[in-house]
Amino acid sequence: MLGVMITVNAKDKEAVRGIWLTNVDSDALYSEQGVKDAVNTCSELGFNSIFVVVWNKAHTLYPSKIMKGLIGDEIECELQGRDPLKELISEAHKKNIKVFAWFEFGFSSSFEEGGGILIEKRPHWASRNKVGGLVTKNGFDWLNAFHPEVQEFMLSLIIEVVENYDIDGIQGDDRLPAMPSEGGYDDYTVELYRDTHDGEYPPLDEKDPEWLQWRADILNNFMAKIYESVKAAKPDVIVSMAPSLYPWSLEEYLQDWPTWVKEGYVELLCPQVYRYDYDEYVNSLDEAVNKYLPEEYKNIFYPGILLKVGDYYPEKDFLRKMISMNRKMGIGGEVFFFYEGVKKFPDLFLKEFYTEETVFPDLSNKK
Repeated sequence: MLGVMITVNAKDKEAVRGIWLTNVDSDALYSEQGVKDAVNTCSELGFNSIFVVVWNKAHTLYPSKIMKGLIGDEIECELQGRDPLKELISEAHKKNIKVFAWFEFGFSSSFEEGGGILIEKRPHWASRNKVGGLVTKNGFDWLNAFHPEVQEFMLSLIIEVVENYDIDGIQGDDRLPAMPSEGGYDDYTVELYRDTHDGEYPPLDEKDPEWLQWRADILNNFMAKIYESVKAAKPDVIVSMAPSLYPWSLEEYLQDWPTWVKEGYVELLCPQVYRYDYDEYVNSLDEAVNKYLPEEYKNIFYPGILLKVGDYYPEKDFLRKMISMNRKMGIGGEVFFFYEGVKKFPDLFLKEFYTEETVFPDLSNKK
């Protein structure tokens, strides 16, 4: 067996060592004891940050006045009477672990539900493809991320969390800010395009470069609004994003994250370098860091690594080699998807990966 020991240089004790904590394929958030156990496990294995889901399947995982007014449910039904976010923050901060509120579903309205309750309540929020159908991609139905009401709704959830909780940061992902490139053919967006193109209609080719970038720029502007609104509410709250890898992210989901970085609207970038092959991981990581990430922003880059999805777990040697490559490239940490996966590799984290205590770096107010 190939053994690659990974240690942290004593002079390099600042790094993000993160884990995503979900409510899918995990029951950690469904009891107070589960929350405590998750935090204790993360602390014991050397993690200093938890990215906990707060928005999933058209429901919040914290009591939300906004959602109560919109759909009648203030929190996911199984969590009624509790506040898992508050519990997690309390337990994590005792262990000096940062907590990020992760808005996992972003602009996705539902998963295989024909639009779900949000579109039922607000039909004009639906995103439309070029034949007028609801935009659906990989099983996810989508709200219209270009519509001002939809943007204000999403921003209101983010600010609700920022103002009401002692969180350390917020995070979007491959669905926030994002929109499948099949979308943008709704009446609102079409008229907006025509107003800026001498009455011309959008191209029917969803991948037309100018049409891609025009829509991506709307999301770029929304990314700026997220950053500015969070900072206005609480300047010390870190704005983090975990997008897909560029340029695929732009072509498929209109995520132009190099622009977010250059404009200073992202303080922690955790692209999803989810690969099942070592060479693919190395190539993707190298391209992200050395081709699309400006040199002066390399300190904010911590890749997302796939630790578990369904029945999949990486082989131990593959996992070792990915962490080793991160260190060779000067990347002192990473964020793993997701929490349940660490239970399969406790010895690797305890004895190899995170043997030295590492402090979460100062990332706030970098703009």
